[in-house]
Amino acid sequence: MWKSTVDGKRLTFRLAGINNQNFIMRDDETGTWWQQVSGCALHGPLAGHCLTPILWDEVAFAVFRADHPGGEVLRPDEATRAEYDTARWEEEIADLSTVTPASDTDPLEARDLIVGIAEGDAALAFPADEIGGRTLLLARVGGMPVAVVLHPDGRSLRCFDRRVGGETLDLYLAAGSDPPIILDAKSGSLWDFSGAALSGPLEGERMRRINCLKDYWFDWKNYHPKTEIYDPEQLD
Repeated sequence: MWKSTVDGKRLTFRLAGINNQNFIMRDDETGTWWQQVSGCALHGPLAGHCLTPILWDEVAFAVFRADHPGGEVLRPDEATRAEYDTARWEEEIADLSTVTPASDTDPLEARDLIVGIAEGDAALAFPADEIGGRTLLLARVGGMPVAVVLHPDGRSLRCFDRRVGGETLDLYLAAGSDPPIILDAKSGSLWDFSGAALSGPLEGERMRRINCLKDYWFDWKNYHPKTEIYDPEQLD
């Protein structure tokens, strides 16, 4: 998700095409073409500019409603609803070829799902199988210690910078907690799924949410060619 303002001017974006199964946006104001996944302009007067990312969420509606009881829901456009992709869209495109080169030494298959975090030039991919089996993963992306937390609903996922007040939290998920309760072993503070400290010495503090992207491996590595893959044996 990106801010639609560039150099103080608000742009209006429309679908212009597809590049390696990742769509290209065209803005009405300048005719510039932008890559969805990177937010950067590929062609046109604003080529070289990049949109500013904003924090976004991919969670079940129950989680959204609990966090934002007054939140609004975008209603489908009935005039174009027949043109919407079906719920089976992922299955329908699964056999399409990808253009990202693959080798026999590639650790993942092209369409393996990952959750990716990027920090500067560093990037880390968490295979979906690892996340589904562990619910809370600790790692480091570049110099940033991170936590990936999977909600008990198995769908909602959030990522955090584990640094609070100059200290790196040592986090554990409270067994059987729903919604998830996270324990910091160093301070004994308890944290919720929004990253807020509920009790303990750090009560009132908040972990910084960071963007993490659910993506296909072929797409993620195309835009992060130096990405590493999460290793559960390499504890942080």
